[in-house]
Amino acid sequence: MFDVHVHAAPDVLDRIGYDDQIGASYAAAGYGGFVLKAHHESTVGRASALSRSSGLDVVGGVALNRAVGGINPAAVLSALSSGGRVVWFPTADSHTQESARLPRLGDLDDRLDRSVLAVPPVLAEDDPAVKDVAFVLDLIAEHDAVLCTGHVSGDECRWLLEQALARGIGRFLLTHPSYTVPGMEVREIAELAERGAHVEITAYQLFHQPGMTAARLAAVAEAAGPRLVLASDAGQPNSPEPPAALEQLIQALTAEGLDPGRLRDAAGDTPRELVLP
Repeated sequence: MFDVHVHAAPDVLDRIGYDDQIGASYAAAGYGGFVLKAHHESTVGRASALSRSSGLDVVGGVALNRAVGGINPAAVLSALSSGGRVVWFPTADSHTQESARLPRLGDLDDRLDRSVLAVPPVLAEDDPAVKDVAFVLDLIAEHDAVLCTGHVSGDECRWLLEQALARGIGRFLLTHPSYTVPGMEVREIAELAERGAHVEITAYQLFHQPGMTAARLAAVAEAAGPRLVLASDAGQPNSPEPPAALEQLIQALTAEGLDPGRLRDAAGDTPRELVLP
Protein backbone atom coordinates (compact mmCIF):
# COMPACT_ATOMS: atom_id res chain seq x y z
CA MET A 1 0.00 0.00 0.00
CA PHE A 2 1.22 3.50 -0.83
CA ASP A 3 -0.71 6.63 0.22
CA VAL A 4 -0.14 9.64 -2.06
CA HIS A 5 -1.74 12.30 0.16
CA VAL A 6 -0.88 12.57 3.86
CA HIS A 7 -0.59 15.48 6.30
CA ALA A 8 1.50 15.58 9.49
CA ALA A 9 2.77 18.03 12.07
CA PRO A 10 4.41 20.46 12.23
CA ASP A 11 1.87 22.37 10.18
CA VAL A 12 -0.20 25.53 10.14
CA LEU A 13 -3.28 23.43 10.93
CA ASP A 14 -3.57 20.97 13.81
CA ARG A 15 -2.49 17.45 12.85
CA ILE A 16 -3.04 14.08 14.47
CA GLY A 17 0.68 13.36 14.77
CA TYR A 18 4.21 14.41 13.87
CA ASP A 19 6.13 12.99 10.91
CA ASP A 20 7.68 10.16 12.93
CA GLN A 21 4.36 9.23 14.52
CA ILE A 22 2.59 9.13 11.15
CA GLY A 23 5.46 7.09 9.72
CA ALA A 24 5.19 4.62 12.59
CA SER A 25 1.47 4.18 11.93
CA TYR A 26 2.15 3.31 8.29
CA ALA A 27 4.95 0.90 9.22
CA ALA A 28 2.65 -0.83 11.72
CA ALA A 29 -0.03 -1.14 9.05
CA GLY A 30 2.41 -2.76 6.62
CA TYR A 31 2.57 0.09 4.11
CA GLY A 32 5.50 0.51 1.77
CA GLY A 33 5.43 4.29 1.91
CA PHE A 34 3.52 7.51 1.41
CA VAL A 35 3.69 11.08 0.09
CA LEU A 36 4.00 13.76 2.76
CA LYS A 37 2.13 16.93 1.81
CA ALA A 38 2.02 20.41 3.33
CA HIS A 39 0.19 23.41 1.92
CA HIS A 40 2.70 26.04 2.99
CA GLU A 41 6.21 24.55 2.80
CA SER A 42 8.26 22.01 0.89
CA THR A 43 8.20 18.58 2.52
CA VAL A 44 11.24 17.26 0.66
CA GLY A 45 13.67 17.50 3.59
CA ARG A 46 11.18 16.11 6.09
CA ALA A 47 10.31 13.20 3.81
CA SER A 48 13.96 12.37 3.16
CA ALA A 49 14.79 12.31 6.87
CA LEU A 50 11.78 10.14 7.66
CA SER A 51 12.55 7.76 4.81
CA ARG A 52 16.08 7.23 6.14
CA SER A 53 14.95 6.67 9.71
CA SER A 54 11.89 4.51 8.99
CA GLY A 55 12.89 2.43 5.98
CA LEU A 56 9.66 3.43 4.23
CA ASP A 57 9.52 5.11 0.84
CA VAL A 58 8.52 8.56 2.07
CA VAL A 59 8.25 11.11 -0.72
CA GLY A 60 8.07 14.89 -0.52
CA GLY A 61 7.18 17.74 -2.78
CA VAL A 62 6.04 21.34 -2.89
CA ALA A 63 2.61 22.98 -3.09
CA LEU A 64 2.70 26.24 -5.05
CA ASN A 65 1.06 28.54 -2.55
CA ARG A 66 2.11 32.00 -1.43
CA ALA A 67 4.41 30.84 1.37
CA VAL A 68 6.82 29.43 -1.25
CA GLY A 69 6.37 32.36 -3.62
CA GLY A 70 3.31 31.08 -5.44
CA ILE A 71 3.85 29.50 -8.85
CA ASN A 72 7.56 29.89 -8.32
CA PRO A 73 10.08 28.11 -10.58
CA ALA A 74 12.86 28.62 -8.00
CA ALA A 75 10.87 26.73 -5.36
CA VAL A 76 10.12 23.94 -7.81
CA LEU A 77 13.73 23.64 -8.99
CA SER A 78 14.93 23.51 -5.38
CA ALA A 79 12.39 20.85 -4.39
CA LEU A 80 12.93 18.61 -7.41
CA SER A 81 16.72 18.95 -7.37
CA SER A 82 16.69 17.89 -3.71
CA GLY A 83 14.82 14.68 -4.44
CA GLY A 84 11.22 15.86 -4.39
CA ARG A 85 8.82 13.98 -6.62
CA VAL A 86 5.54 15.90 -6.49
CA VAL A 87 4.46 19.43 -7.44
CA TRP A 88 0.98 20.54 -6.46
CA PHE A 89 -0.44 23.55 -8.25
CA PRO A 90 -2.09 26.08 -5.87
CA THR A 91 -4.17 24.58 -3.10
CA ALA A 92 -4.82 26.81 -0.08
CA ASP A 93 -4.12 29.97 -2.10
CA SER A 94 -6.05 29.04 -5.22
CA HIS A 95 -8.83 31.41 -6.21
CA THR A 96 -11.27 28.51 -5.81
CA GLN A 97 -10.22 28.01 -2.18
CA GLU A 98 -11.05 31.63 -1.40
CA SER A 99 -14.37 31.49 -3.27
CA ALA A 100 -15.38 28.33 -1.37
CA ARG A 101 -14.33 29.91 1.96
CA LEU A 102 -12.02 27.02 2.72
CA PRO A 103 -8.98 27.50 5.04
CA ARG A 104 -6.31 29.99 3.99
CA LEU A 105 -3.07 31.07 5.63
CA GLY A 106 -4.51 34.56 5.90
CA ASP A 107 -7.10 33.19 8.31
CA LEU A 108 -4.35 33.20 10.96
CA ASP A 109 -3.62 36.92 10.71
CA ASP A 110 -5.79 39.55 9.07
CA ARG A 111 -2.71 41.65 8.25
CA LEU A 112 -2.01 39.19 5.44
CA ASP A 113 -3.86 40.14 2.27
CA ARG A 114 -6.22 37.73 0.53
CA SER A 115 -4.59 37.63 -2.93
CA VAL A 116 -5.06 34.38 -4.81
CA LEU A 117 -3.33 32.31 -7.48
CA ALA A 118 -4.49 30.86 -10.81
CA VAL A 119 -3.29 29.43 -14.11
CA PRO A 120 -4.74 29.85 -17.61
CA PRO A 121 -7.48 30.05 -18.70
CA VAL A 122 -8.40 31.94 -15.51
CA LEU A 123 -5.07 33.74 -15.75
CA ALA A 124 -4.99 35.97 -18.83
CA GLU A 125 -2.54 34.80 -21.50
CA ASP A 126 -0.71 38.15 -21.40
CA ASP A 127 -0.23 38.00 -17.62
CA PRO A 128 3.52 37.96 -16.76
CA ALA A 129 2.89 35.00 -14.43
CA VAL A 130 2.15 32.77 -17.44
CA LYS A 131 5.89 32.53 -18.07
CA ASP A 132 6.40 31.18 -14.55
CA VAL A 133 3.67 28.59 -15.10
CA ALA A 134 5.41 27.46 -18.31
CA PHE A 135 8.78 27.29 -16.56
CA VAL A 136 7.31 25.17 -13.76
CA LEU A 137 5.75 22.80 -16.28
CA ASP A 138 9.08 22.45 -18.08
CA LEU A 139 10.82 21.64 -14.79
CA ILE A 140 8.25 18.96 -13.98
CA ALA A 141 8.83 17.41 -17.41
CA GLU A 142 12.62 17.55 -17.11
CA HIS A 143 12.61 15.88 -13.67
CA ASP A 144 9.92 13.33 -14.59
CA ALA A 145 8.00 14.50 -11.52
CA VAL A 146 4.31 14.23 -10.71
CA LEU A 147 2.05 17.14 -11.63
CA CYS A 148 -0.85 17.36 -9.20
CA THR A 149 -3.57 19.84 -10.03
CA GLY A 150 -4.18 21.08 -6.48
CA HIS A 151 -7.34 23.06 -5.86
CA VAL A 152 -7.57 24.96 -9.14
CA SER A 153 -10.79 24.92 -11.16
CA GLY A 154 -11.94 22.26 -13.59
CA ASP A 155 -11.09 24.45 -16.57
CA GLU A 156 -7.59 24.96 -15.18
CA CYS A 157 -7.21 21.21 -14.61
CA ARG A 158 -8.13 20.61 -18.25
CA TRP A 159 -5.60 23.24 -19.39
CA LEU A 160 -2.88 21.71 -17.22
CA LEU A 161 -3.51 18.29 -18.73
CA GLU A 162 -3.27 19.72 -22.24
CA GLN A 163 0.03 21.36 -21.32
CA ALA A 164 1.30 18.15 -19.71
CA LEU A 165 0.50 16.13 -22.81
CA ALA A 166 2.19 18.70 -25.04
CA ARG A 167 5.35 18.71 -22.88
CA GLY A 168 5.61 14.95 -22.39
CA ILE A 169 4.75 15.00 -18.69
CA GLY A 170 3.84 11.38 -18.03
CA ARG A 171 2.81 11.62 -14.38
CA PHE A 172 -0.40 13.62 -13.95
CA LEU A 173 -2.82 13.39 -11.03
CA LEU A 174 -6.13 15.18 -10.67
CA THR A 175 -6.17 16.14 -6.98
CA HIS A 176 -9.52 14.93 -5.55
CA PRO A 177 -11.43 16.34 -8.57
CA SER A 178 -14.83 15.54 -7.03
CA TYR A 179 -14.02 17.46 -3.83
CA THR A 180 -15.54 20.92 -3.21
CA VAL A 181 -12.57 22.34 -5.08
CA PRO A 182 -12.39 21.84 -8.02
CA GLY A 183 -15.88 20.29 -7.88
CA MET A 184 -15.74 18.50 -11.23
CA GLU A 185 -18.61 16.43 -12.57
CA VAL A 186 -18.22 12.71 -13.19
CA ARG A 187 -18.42 13.15 -16.97
CA GLU A 188 -15.59 15.71 -16.87
CA ILE A 189 -13.46 13.40 -14.75
CA ALA A 190 -14.08 10.51 -17.14
CA GLU A 191 -13.02 12.66 -20.09
CA LEU A 192 -9.71 13.62 -18.51
CA ALA A 193 -9.04 10.07 -17.33
CA GLU A 194 -9.51 8.83 -20.89
CA ARG A 195 -6.90 11.38 -21.98
CA GLY A 196 -4.34 10.10 -19.49
CA ALA A 197 -5.03 11.76 -16.13
CA HIS A 198 -4.90 9.71 -12.95
CA VAL A 199 -7.87 10.45 -10.68
CA GLU A 200 -7.61 10.77 -6.90
CA ILE A 201 -10.38 9.94 -4.44
CA THR A 202 -9.66 10.60 -0.77
CA ALA A 203 -10.95 9.32 2.53
CA TYR A 204 -11.21 12.95 3.65
CA GLN A 205 -14.04 13.40 1.16
CA LEU A 206 -15.96 10.53 2.72
CA PHE A 207 -15.53 11.87 6.26
CA HIS A 208 -15.74 15.63 5.80
CA GLN A 209 -17.06 16.78 2.40
CA PRO A 210 -20.60 18.13 2.71
CA GLY A 211 -23.03 16.02 0.72
CA MET A 212 -20.49 13.44 -0.36
CA THR A 213 -21.48 9.77 -0.21
CA ALA A 214 -19.78 6.46 -0.88
CA ALA A 215 -22.10 6.00 -3.87
CA ARG A 216 -20.97 9.27 -5.43
CA LEU A 217 -17.33 8.36 -4.88
CA ALA A 218 -17.97 4.95 -6.45
CA ALA A 219 -19.25 6.71 -9.58
CA VAL A 220 -16.04 8.73 -9.72
CA ALA A 221 -14.02 5.53 -9.27
CA GLU A 222 -15.82 3.96 -12.21
CA ALA A 223 -15.16 7.06 -14.31
CA ALA A 224 -11.44 6.88 -13.47
CA GLY A 225 -11.10 3.37 -14.87
CA PRO A 226 -7.57 1.94 -14.51
CA ARG A 227 -6.20 5.35 -13.53
CA LEU A 228 -7.93 5.41 -10.15
CA VAL A 229 -5.80 6.45 -7.16
CA LEU A 230 -7.11 6.13 -3.60
CA ALA A 231 -5.54 8.24 -0.86
CA SER A 232 -6.32 9.21 2.71
CA ASP A 233 -5.74 13.00 2.69
CA ALA A 234 -5.80 12.37 6.44
CA GLY A 235 -3.84 13.75 9.36
CA GLN A 236 -6.61 15.89 10.85
CA PRO A 237 -7.35 15.35 14.57
CA ASN A 238 -10.99 14.59 13.69
CA SER A 239 -10.07 11.89 11.13
CA PRO A 240 -8.87 8.34 11.78
CA GLU A 241 -5.11 7.76 11.57
CA PRO A 242 -4.20 7.90 7.87
CA PRO A 243 -3.75 4.14 7.27
CA ALA A 244 -7.09 3.42 8.97
CA ALA A 245 -8.74 6.23 7.00
CA LEU A 246 -7.61 4.74 3.69
CA GLU A 247 -8.77 1.29 4.78
CA GLN A 248 -12.21 2.69 5.61
CA LEU A 249 -12.42 4.27 2.15
CA ILE A 250 -11.63 0.92 0.53
CA GLN A 251 -14.28 -0.78 2.64
CA ALA A 252 -16.89 1.86 1.78
CA LEU A 253 -16.25 1.53 -1.96
CA THR A 254 -16.25 -2.25 -1.73
CA ALA A 255 -19.69 -2.04 -0.11
CA GLU A 256 -20.83 -0.10 -3.20
CA GLY A 257 -19.97 -3.09 -5.38
CA LEU A 258 -16.48 -2.17 -6.59
CA ASP A 259 -13.89 -4.92 -6.91
CA PRO A 260 -11.73 -4.97 -3.75
CA GLY A 261 -8.66 -6.15 -5.67
CA ARG A 262 -8.92 -3.18 -8.03
CA LEU A 263 -9.35 -0.84 -5.06
CA ARG A 264 -6.23 -2.18 -3.36
CA ASP A 265 -4.28 -1.71 -6.57
CA ALA A 266 -5.56 1.89 -6.58
CA ALA A 267 -4.11 2.33 -3.09
CA GLY A 268 -0.93 0.40 -3.78
CA ASP A 269 0.72 -0.44 -7.10
CA THR A 270 -0.94 2.33 -9.13
CA PRO A 271 0.12 5.27 -6.90
CA ARG A 272 3.55 3.74 -6.26
CA GLU A 273 4.22 3.50 -9.99
CA LEU A 274 2.87 7.00 -10.50
CA VAL A 275 5.14 8.60 -7.90
CA LEU A 276 8.37 6.61 -7.65
CA PRO A 277 10.98 6.88 -10.40
